[in-house]
Amino acid sequence: MKVDYTTVTEIPGVKASKEQLARFYQRYRFALQLCQRKQVLEVACGAGQGLGYMAKVAGRVVGGDIDANNLKFAQRHYAGRANIELRLLDAHGLPFEDRTFDVVILYEAIYYLAQPEKFVDEARRVLRKGGTLIVCTVNKEWPDFNPSPYSTRYLSGQELHQLLGERFPDVQLYGAFRVTAGSLKDRITSSVKRIAIALHIVPKTMKSKELFKRIFFGKLISLPAEVEDGMAEYCEPVPIAIDSPSFEYKVLFAVARD
Repeated sequence: MKVDYTTVTEIPGVKASKEQLARFYQRYRFALQLCQRKQVLEVACGAGQGLGYMAKVAGRVVGGDIDANNLKFAQRHYAGRANIELRLLDAHGLPFEDRTFDVVILYEAIYYLAQPEKFVDEARRVLRKGGTLIVCTVNKEWPDFNPSPYSTRYLSGQELHQLLGERFPDVQLYGAFRVTAGSLKDRITSSVKRIAIALHIVPKTMKSKELFKRIFFGKLISLPAEVEDGMAEYCEPVPIAIDSPSFEYKVLFAVARD
């Protein structure tokens, strides 16, 4: 059965909490420092909001996604942008020659892949010598973790590091958005969310989650068509150890270098 990934993708116009917007911005701000004058490929780019932001400093940016409806947003927005290319593709078999890119990015999508190891092999194949793979994923060891309805398997920090380490000589793991005790409201929200997860009553789509977020997080912000500097507070991901579980972070980044 064909999956409609637009229902679980952060497309332009989706209402987001302040933290969700910050997490969205963080991904591309983190990558920006590695994209200077580089040939960049973002796999599972969704609606492509980060492509234009990276293209401001990169030599060329290619965005690819398996869902043609997701790509339509990017195709409309980036029409005429010379250094941005959009491709319909499957992460398990990238339609590019060996040694084509300097940077390959996969954000919040590795858990949708039936065979993530095939993607990592493909990423290494299309990367040039000295190239970089960046993977970002929600941390399944976060106590408030809630899986996407279309996911196949989530990787812990240790599992992600092992997967990449078997193929890349240099892998660094980072944590982002530290879990804190917070205010009484934060603790109540966390408790309600855990109960909802346990009862399998958490809304499944981005649209259906808006009411839930509005109740617990207040005023929501529409996701833009393109990431811009300063659209949210930037929190630099921090290096974390790989020899123990990473309960204190909501998000994980892995950076692998050939």
